[in-house]
Amino acid sequence: MDLQLAGKRAFVSGSTQGIGFAIAKGLLDEGASVIINGRDEAKVAAAVDTLSTGGANVEGIAADFAHPAQVKLLLEQIGDIDILINNVGAFEIKPFADISDDDWQRYFDVNVMSGVRLSRQVLPDMLARGWGRIVFVNSESAVNVPADMIHYGASKAAMLALGNGLAKLTRGTAVTVNSILGGPTYSDGVATAVGQIAQSQGMDVADLKAAIAASNATSILQRFIEPNEIASLALYLASPLSSATNGAAVRADGGVLTGTI
Repeated sequence: MDLQLAGKRAFVSGSTQGIGFAIAKGLLDEGASVIINGRDEAKVAAAVDTLSTGGANVEGIAADFAHPAQVKLLLEQIGDIDILINNVGAFEIKPFADISDDDWQRYFDVNVMSGVRLSRQVLPDMLARGWGRIVFVNSESAVNVPADMIHYGASKAAMLALGNGLAKLTRGTAVTVNSILGGPTYSDGVATAVGQIAQSQGMDVADLKAAIAASNATSILQRFIEPNEIASLALYLASPLSSATNGAAVRADGGVLTGTI
């Protein structure tokens, strides 16, 4: 299927690996030009090199969304954007009593203010040009907040509210703002953590991965979601084909969430 993305220009935050990288690759495969982003200049350069095969039009900007000064420099460089993928995010398991004020601030800077600052930069121009797509790569944790990651869940709930509110600013236009509620995904960070746990317990990684997925009582999928599966939905929401979908929280959660949103 032609997603009609050829010639579009996209920015994907947090895209040197995992879901963001898969989205960037998918956009490039569809003929879009893409700016990727990560905190580390070497990783950004390596990802650009990997994605550049076959004449793909890809650039990279290193910036840490926990540092507003770096974000300011990034915003000065991105130029006109047709598609904004707000993907960057931080997560960790931490007891509520141990989550400091600095932790809370960092999570809201990275998970919420990244989307605020990027959307504030690109949305007015999208509205002026008459077309645009903003996609928030969110999490089922925005709805079902984990007890051991309350700061993460709270930031994702705020991110969901941000996407919902921004969509109302696009009324009557061809600009859309949507969110993806992803389920447990085998991203690079998760893979690293699973590998470390498996090594410490003397288990095979594949066995531990399967056991963790099977322990999720509400999962219908009964396995981890792969980054490219989230990317496929992001590409659709970024395309002209999704013109009737706006202000939505679209689930790619493998059935983890129960009830309606």
